[in-house]
Amino acid sequence: MGLAPDADPGERNTAELFALISSMARAIGINHVALDVGSVSEALEFWRSLFPDLQLRGRSSRMAFIDLGDQFVALFENDVEPRSEHRHFGLVVDDVDAVVAAARELGASVRGNNVSDPWGNRFDVVAYGDVQFTKAEPVLRAQKATGLEKSEAALAELREKGIDV
Repeated sequence: MGLAPDADPGERNTAELFALISSMARAIGINHVALDVGSVSEALEFWRSLFPDLQLRGRSSRMAFIDLGDQFVALFENDVEPRSEHRHFGLVVDDVDAVVAAARELGASVRGNNVSDPWGNRFDVVAYGDVQFTKAEPVLRAQKATGLEKSEAALAELREKGIDV
């Protein structure tokens, strides 16, 4: 079921939208984020300074894969291009203040909860409890992160989507 090419999107009815959405592939989540770094060894030192219990999925001379339970961050040693100040990803953690403090101790560029590694890769450090992002209980157990609670605001956002956690 489709709309006429010249149809006003505001005129779409609920049944048409549901039929259109139901027939499309869905983005389910993010499996990994790939970052170019000048040195994999130095990048791992940076990440281990922020997260001392860091686990790797794998490592070679020019690549490393930081395990995040059911996701990972891939580090690739390459020539690094200049970065846009707005390009970043959100990294969900259990303790924002501890990560930001560790980044400051390393001399990293920190603006609020936005951190830059030495190669200009930026990430927002966000609290698990404050965002809709939710890990399955077995994954949290494997990460030794059970007991994390969602804020009322995050729970309300999830309920608005029909997700009851």
